Parts: sequence; C-alpha cells; structure tokens
Amino acid sequence: MSAEQVPFLVLRVLSVSAAVWLAVLGFRRLRAGSARGIGWLFGSLTGFAFTVLSYFAARAPRERFAPFKLKDEIVGFSALLTGVLFLVAVLAALLPVILDVLERRGFSSYVGARHVRATKSGFLTVISVLSMAGVAVSSCALCSVTSIMGGFGADLKRKILGNNAHIVVDVTRPGGYGDWEDKLDGIRLAVAPKGGAATPVVAGDAMGSSASNTAGALVRGIDTNTIAQVIDLKQNIEVGNFDWLDDPDKLADLPADTIIGRGPGGEPYFKGPDLRASADLDPAVKAALRKDVKVLPGVIIGKELAKSLHVLVGDEITLLSPMGELGPMGVMPRTRRFRVAAIFYSGMYEYDATHAYIRLDVAQSFFSMGDHISQIDVRVPDPERVAEVTPLVEAAAVKLSEEGKEPLRVRDWVEMNKNLFSALKLEKIATFIILSIAIAVASFCIVCTLLLMVTEKGKEIAILKALGASDGAIMRIFMLEGVIIGGIGTVFGVGTAFAACSGLARFGVRLDPEVYYIDRLPVNVNEGDYAMVAVAALIICTIATLYPARAASRLSPVDGLRYE
Repeated sequence: MSAEQVPFLVLRVLSVSAAVWLAVLGFRRLRAGSARGIGWLFGSLTGFAFTVLSYFAARAPRERFAPFKLKDEIVGFSALLTGVLFLVAVLAALLPVILDVLERRGFSSYVGARHVRATKSGFLTVISVLSMAGVAVSSCALCSVTSIMGGFGADLKRKILGNNAHIVVDVTRPGGYGDWEDKLDGIRLAVAPKGGAATPVVAGDAMGSSASNTAGALVRGIDTNTIAQVIDLKQNIEVGNFDWLDDPDKLADLPADTIIGRGPGGEPYFKGPDLRASADLDPAVKAALRKDVKVLPGVIIGKELAKSLHVLVGDEITLLSPMGELGPMGVMPRTRRFRVAAIFYSGMYEYDATHAYIRLDVAQSFFSMGDHISQIDVRVPDPERVAEVTPLVEAAAVKLSEEGKEPLRVRDWVEMNKNLFSALKLEKIATFIILSIAIAVASFCIVCTLLLMVTEKGKEIAILKALGASDGAIMRIFMLEGVIIGGIGTVFGVGTAFAACSGLARFGVRLDPEVYYIDRLPVNVNEGDYAMVAVAALIICTIATLYPARAASRLSPVDGLRYE
C-alpha cells in the first residue's frame, strides 16, 4: 500500500465506525418512540454508501488523456454528495452531546445551553434556525470560494515554477556574457549546500514558419544534460522524445508506429508506413529518396505553437532570427531549418504558444552569440524559501563579476512575478472581506433571535435575578447562547465546505481543456484558511450578542414580574 492511499483507508475506517454509531443511535431512538431515529438511520446509510462509492471513485482514472466515462463522473459526484450528507448527519448527532457537556460546566453555560435546546414559540424557532443557516451558508461560501481561488493560484504558481527558473543570473545589456563556465561552477558551488542546481541558457526571439503558417517564438538554447534539473521540460513532453534533441539522425527515419501527435481528445496520431522502405521500389530510387532527407537539428516546441504551425513530430520548421549578418541591404535576418523532435504541454497557454527549445551550441550559432550565453538559470528545492538562497547567489555573482564590466544581475521568481502574485493576493483578501460581510449580515438574525428571546423569557430572567443572579451572569448566559447559535452555524458551514472541497480536490470536476486549458477544476484545501474563516465567523457572532445580552442584564425583576 502506497503512502498516498493510507489517508483514504483511515477515512473509510472512520466513516464505517461513524455509520455504525449512527445506526445504533437510530435504533435506540426508534425503540424509545422518537421519530429522529429515522434521520439517524438515513445518515448511517449515507455513511455506508460514501464508503463504497469513494472506493470506486478513487479507482477511476484521472489522467489528462483518460477517456470521458459518464459512469465514473456519476460515481464521483455521488461519493461527494453522500460524503457531505454523512458529515452533516454526524455533526447533527454530535450536537446534543456537546450541549450536554456545556450543561455540566456551570450555571451560565447550563442555562444558555438549555435555552438553545428548549422548545420555543414557532416564530422564535424559525428565527433561530435561520440564524444558524445564515451563518452556515455564509461561512461555507467563504471557505469554498477561498479554496477554489487558492486552487487556481496554486496551479498557476506550480506551472510558473515548473517552467521557469527560480533564480535567474543575467546582465542588462544585450549579447549576454562570456567565460560562463567559471561563473556557472561558482554559482553551483553557492547553491549546492541548499540542494540547488544551475544550467546555462541562451534566449532570443525568432519567427517560426512552416509550409502553411508562421508564428512568433521565444527560442531557448539549453544544455540537455542539466536542463531537467532546473525546469520540468522532460516531464512535460507529450509527444516525441527529449533525447532526439541530441540524436537528430533518428528524426529523419522514424518507425511507422511512432506517435507524432495527438488530437483534441488525446487520440494518438501515428507516423504510418515509410514509402521509401517499400519492397516494390527500385533500390536506386530508394537511395535517391533517402538522400533527399537531410539531417536537421532538433527543436522542441509547445503544443499550441505546433498547432499554430500545423506541424507534428518529424516535420520541418524554419526559424528566422533578427540577429543576422550585415549585407548590402543592411542586416539580413538569419534563417535555419529544424526538425521537430518533441512537443511539450506545460499547462500554461503562454508557454505552449511561444516557447521552443534547441541545443545550447545551436542557439549560440543561430543568434550569433559566439561562446556567450544569455543567463544562468537556478532551481532550489523549496521555492517558498528562495529568499534564503538568493543572497548566496548574489554574493557569488559579485565575486564572479568581471572588473570594469557590468555586474551580474540576480533575480528570483518572487521579484520577477511580483505584480501577478500581488494581484492574486489582493483579490483573495478582497473576496474574504466581501464574504465576511455576508457573515455579518447573517449575524443580524442572531441579534433578532436574542432580542426576541429576552422578550419571551422576561419572567424567567426576573426570577433568576430575584434569586440572586448577577447582571454579569445574565449577560454571560445570553452571550453564550448567541455564541452557541453562531458556533453551530460555523461548524456546519465550515465542515460542509471542507467535505465538499476535499471531495472536489480528490474526485475532480472535468473542464473543457480547449476553453480553460486545464482538464479539472483546481481546488486547494488549506486548513489555515478554514480556521481563519471559523475564527472570523465566531468573532462576528460574538460581537452580535453584546447588545441583546446587555439588554437582558439590565432588565429589573420588578419590570419582569409586574404583570404576573
């Protein structure tokens, strides 16, 4: 059993145990003549159903090119629905137990808990239920929106960090810098204690063209031996082979069963039989046909760029560089033909539509850079702690900078993407504040509930004060009552959101990748965000109890018993 399966096994064991407890509780209530036993038995059935459905939903394929099966989607959503209903049933069954514990803690908590569970007038009961429901819906919405926004943000950050270096060492002037081997070794020594890696890169703009279309491209010359230590290019290869970049001879004679492309639904496109190998052809004709096939350097391009150029693996494209040779008509752009060695899918449209990777030496020749490089890319094991590594790289860059020349510039991913992630953070804070206002609106129902309860329980308040209860004790009673109402709503709301979002993160919601460029809805369940929402909801509900509790504490025994 893998480590990833252990939490789900524990969850199923807990689900079965809770379902058995609900079943026992339901039979006891039915024997006692209470109709609530039917509800507990229904909750027990949802628990057993969730255990079975989650097992089959977890076995359904979740790969990107997995075929759509309506049965798997129905099982996944059924597991999600039964899981949420089961959690609500368990929380409802635990509520009397928690109230019993509060009743044994002291005078104020006893009276407050008894007020919550006591039979009230019809209108007051409806207001109390609406108060709990309002807080539950508001906190559930806030948690769900935070998880989905956090999921999109985490997915965006993962793709950016997977396709870009965490630290870039370059210069501001065009043309890059030389003697980069010593600089690369010095930077590798600086980041080695932190587990980092570095690779040289040549970057430049070019225009890509095929037999049917043209498109702009950002060409990056890479060291094929070390690039996999810095970016996820190898893992993102969808069609083709990364090794063909070093062995372009194989591209000129691919086997017939080689997958050279994929359709919109992931269906593979095969190369097909090679007519040059046909037994019906004359040997002289075969030799002539093979001579026409030139061995060209390989290039790895993004999926969208391949779609724009209408090319597959093994097809030829031409790259045009603005940095060319000086001719009689001025600077003549440099052109060079390449053969597509692989097509990658990074999950970011901007990268897949513009990036092309070639060998480092080929890029230096193509951009007329001699033995210079554009930058050194560095990767660290933990991107969130890049601030600990950046000073080490800066110190190494200062030491390795050439005298009398422009010093090396060091930038990390936080600095390079500061505007983007600042906007995402601001959006998350604004959403939290706006949805917190919804919780504040729901807390107005708690104010109404407590004020009506003060009016209905005026005689009881007067009797308690006549027996010696202080104003502070009465105030604590009604504050605790409001906190219990808000707490019930918060627990149900946050718990429902946690169950729903965890199910969405596990079973997923399929999206059209042609529209959203992601195949499933990203959901990030952050326990810290959920705890913050719960604390904020409880604080708002506690503040809402101050005025009604103070009004109850100021009620005099004479006024409460005047008309009795």
